[in-house]
Amino acid sequence: MNLKQLSIQLGLSQTTVSRALNNYPEVNEHTRQRVKLAASKHNYRPNARATRLATGRAMTIGHVIPMNSSEVFNPIFGEFIAGASQAYSRRGYELLLNMAKEDAEESIYREIASKGSVDGIIVHAPRVNDSRITLLQELGLPFVIHGRDSSNSSEYSWIDMNNRQAFYQATKLLIDLGHTKICLINGDEKLNFAVRRKKGYLDALEDEKISANADLMYSGDLTEANGYTAATHALKHRNAPTAFLVASYVGALGVRRAIHNAGLEMGSDISVIIHDDELAYFHNDGDIAQFTATRSSVKDAGERAAMMLLDIIDDPGKAPLNELLKAPLTLGASTGPVKK
Repeated sequence: MNLKQLSIQLGLSQTTVSRALNNYPEVNEHTRQRVKLAASKHNYRPNARATRLATGRAMTIGHVIPMNSSEVFNPIFGEFIAGASQAYSRRGYELLLNMAKEDAEESIYREIASKGSVDGIIVHAPRVNDSRITLLQELGLPFVIHGRDSSNSSEYSWIDMNNRQAFYQATKLLIDLGHTKICLINGDEKLNFAVRRKKGYLDALEDEKISANADLMYSGDLTEANGYTAATHALKHRNAPTAFLVASYVGALGVRRAIHNAGLEMGSDISVIIHDDELAYFHNDGDIAQFTATRSSVKDAGERAAMMLLDIIDDPGKAPLNELLKAPLTLGASTGPVKK
């Protein structure tokens, strides 16, 4: 059955049927449910081209990734896209991925807006003083940011994890276990999430009257190799740490390797707390989790961000929308009291 046949059977216009199936707010609930019931009964699946013609939309959501960024090769990005794609599929949307040189991002956004090739944009990895927010506001293109830009006081839609609170709680736990020499292995501090995590770490040290040591703070791409290099360097320092706070599971694998190579045992000689994005290929589960961790599913964040953007596209008056996700601290085998 096609859209025309379904419309004739229901005695409705093709536009009304298409809008009901795509959850347009102007279609009343009774009609929407009637259309969806008939579509399910007759196993109707909307034709993407017909939907575009009926709604006047591209039925596509854009994601623009800088070519010189490691983001596209990051399992966190892949997990976010997997979650977002589930929401797009349910609502009849497709995903358009653009790779752009960082200095050409503005022209890419302007071209996307002028062509009408997408109905909205998901912005990834917001930077400090991120110009993309102002640009997208000027272009009038609906968008949601995965994260926030602390330096931008305007109203815009975002979904974010409470990075500052998560790393504050993690640092406090290490301090409660007697650790005062805590090494932070953070993400790239040009990015807002890393700035917030560092602030949580520093705030906890300050509240407990512990002096921060710049020699025990590292930032960079969250790779196994960088985690290993930073931890190896820290463990050779004259003021070597008794604990690590690591911004990702992948980076923590490198930290674990460095601890082992130093002849130390994680959990007894050295404590480690990580942030766990609950990645599909890196499981921190079991009767006793390998790592004590702050946990927040990036796949779930992708799905929520996508649904938020699609709701804004359906009803622009809803914007701006914001959601701050919690990251509870879960205990694992990687932490223990400071060794005397």
